[in-house]
Parts: sequence; C-alpha cells; structure tokens
Amino acid sequence: MSIWDDKKGRKHIGIMVDGQRVHRILAPGATAGDAKRIEAELRAAMAKASGSSPQLGDMPMTTALHLYIQHAASLRSASTSEQHALRLAPWAEKYTAAQAREFTAHAVKDLSTQYAPATVNRSLATLKKGLTIAWERGLTPENFGLRIKFVPVNNKREVFLSIEQVGQIAQHCTKQVQAVIWAALLTGARRGELVKIRAEDIGPDTINLPSSHTKTLKARVIPIIPALRPWLVYFPTEVGVEGIKTAWQRARVKAGMEHVNFHDLRHSCASIMLGLGVDLYTISKILGHSTVQTTQRYSHLQVDAQRQALEKLGNLMVKVS
Repeated sequence: MSIWDDKKGRKHIGIMVDGQRVHRILAPGATAGDAKRIEAELRAAMAKASGSSPQLGDMPMTTALHLYIQHAASLRSASTSEQHALRLAPWAEKYTAAQAREFTAHAVKDLSTQYAPATVNRSLATLKKGLTIAWERGLTPENFGLRIKFVPVNNKREVFLSIEQVGQIAQHCTKQVQAVIWAALLTGARRGELVKIRAEDIGPDTINLPSSHTKTLKARVIPIIPALRPWLVYFPTEVGVEGIKTAWQRARVKAGMEHVNFHDLRHSCASIMLGLGVDLYTISKILGHSTVQTTQRYSHLQVDAQRQALEKLGNLMVKVS
C-alpha cells in the first residue's frame, strides 16, 4: 500500500522505484486526490532520475483533473473551465488514466440525460487536456487523452426572429435589458461582447471592441446606426451576463416563445440582412466571423430567397402559356 493515513489523520506516501524508497507526509487537510497526484509525480520524478520509464498506466483519473485545474488557472475563463472539469469528478474517482475509454462511455451515458452534447464535450475536453499534460510531463507511458472521443453535436439552429417577434420579448424586460437585446439584433454582437462594452469604446460613429473582448480574439469595429443610437445611453450596461440570462428566460416565456435563445438574435441579424440583399462576405465582417466559411451556414436562406423569386418568374410563364 503506497498511501495510508496515520492515527492523526495525516496522509503518508511511500513508494519504491529501482530499489530507492521515498516517504512523504502530507500537510494536514490533504485529500486522497492530493495524495494520488503527488504519488504519480514522485514516481515520474524518480523514474526520470534513474533513467527508467515510469509505469503509470494506473494513474488515477482524478490526477488528470487536478492537472487540468492547475492549467486552467491561467486561462481567460478560469472559473468556467474549472466548473466544466469538476463536472466529471464523480466518474473520475472510479477510473484510472488507462481506462479513459471506459470512463468516457460511463460519463457520457449519465451526463447526456442532464446536459446538451456541447456541454458534455466541454467537460470531456478538460480531461483530455489533463491527460495530455500528464503524458507531456512523463506521468503516463502514453497519451491516454487520445482515447477520449467527443459526442456528436448538431449546433445548427433554424430559429430566426422577425423584428416584431424581438419586440414581443423585449417589452417584458427593463430598459437596460432591452438595450442589450436590441444591440444584439442591430449589431450581431454576442451577449458576452455587449456586456464588456466600456464608455471609451463608444465613439461618435462606431463601437470599438478590443480583441480581449471578442470570442475570436480579434478587434472589431461596429458602425452605429440611427436605430441603435437611442439604446447606447444604457451602455456600459449595469446588468451582468447572469442577469441578462434570467431576464431573457422570463421574457421569452411571457411572450410565448420558450424555445428562443438569446444567441438567436445574432442569427436573426444575419437572416434579416440576407433578406435585404446583403452579401455573405459583408455579413461575415459584421458578425466578426474568422472566415466567410462560417457564414455559409446562412447560405440556404439566400437560396430560399432566390427560389421564391424564380417561382414568381415561373408563375408568370404559366399565365402566358
């Protein structure tokens, strides 16, 4: 037994590699996960020092999660990343790194009853990264992260709102939330980008979004149109992301449109512009897409409009014949 508790409740680690024995006493309050992580690191360090290869195929999966959480501390969305990782904790306690494939099957089966595929994949991605970090540090003999496969995701949504429908939802919100809603429709900006707008970002004719405030990490300039200008007095908004989420959810229920997501405002911005004859390249620049290929998801709307126009032409031919 390499890990045990003494009478005072302190955790001990005792391992032997190539005839060398190491004993560590952990600080009071250390968890079983801490002990397993330190054990794996000690084995790897001793194996490296002796020139032998570490045999760590049975490294606890919880160790990989700990490694990822340490890595996530340096990310822009550290708390969110950690939350995605901790979602896997109940299953990680039951498996080892070498059982990544079995772990994935079990976790996906249980999580899929509570979360959307995209959310499940975000959690799996944290463990995949943690296992990769373990391999890069020499804690495992192979990259067990390669055994984790993501679940299929269909992110395509066909929900496009008219200006009238947006108004029906917005009327149930405060003026501050209404400002964010109309700004989303009139600029195509994401909710996270809108809540980060500062007073100095708003110029006489444009809104400048710094690269640190956009999803693509690319700065963007948004023209201010007359319809948007009255709502800019409510920016910077005093309502946070969670407040907007709650207000939107209540408003869409009152409007009888429970199926509508806030992000559909961005899609609706694109669909309305397409209906007005705006080309896909211009729309891609307005939405801040990295490439025009991302905007191709709206191309079927363009084809539908062309079909309707040709059908009208065809109807004239029928009348003539």
